[in-house]
Amino acid sequence: MSLQIREERVAIYPGTFDPVTMGHMDIIRRAAKQFDRLIVAVLNNLSKNPLFSVEERTDLLRQVTADIPNVEIDSFRDLLANYVRQKNAQVIVRGIRTITDFDYELQIASINHKLNPDAETIFMMTNPKYSYLSSSVVKELAHFGGDMMDLVTPEVEQAMKLKFNRMNGGAK
Repeated sequence: MSLQIREERVAIYPGTFDPVTMGHMDIIRRAAKQFDRLIVAVLNNLSKNPLFSVEERTDLLRQVTADIPNVEIDSFRDLLANYVRQKNAQVIVRGIRTITDFDYELQIASINHKLNPDAETIFMMTNPKYSYLSSSVVKELAHFGGDMMDLVTPEVEQAMKLKFNRMNGGAK
């Protein structure tokens, strides 16, 4: 009788996560059930001006995913295809809210496949109750003191309130 050793199934869910929303959490929880290990990788996107530093975003993600044992949090600055190879991952997970997201994500998936043909991209549809939700919407709500309940976790809401309070000179 021969023993077969199954390769660990590793997926990477990359994103800016500025901030992590309930839509992101939905994808993280569902993807974690599909893989042995899910690496949530915070991208240091040079074309964006983030509210939170990479360190703050990774810390928030660690807090909100602490109850999911097979999720690890990391960050990267390289091309995603290179990062996936470095982590010995086989799959890239991407969340899709709208057809516009799909058009954009399809282009990115095609480039990643060209750069790393060993990695597959899978698209997960966001739960419809989060289809309108984006980090940009959450930041705008937080900036104007809007209600963020059910959009982000309490940890993220608190961090956003503190951040905007500091940015506004302690005026809220």
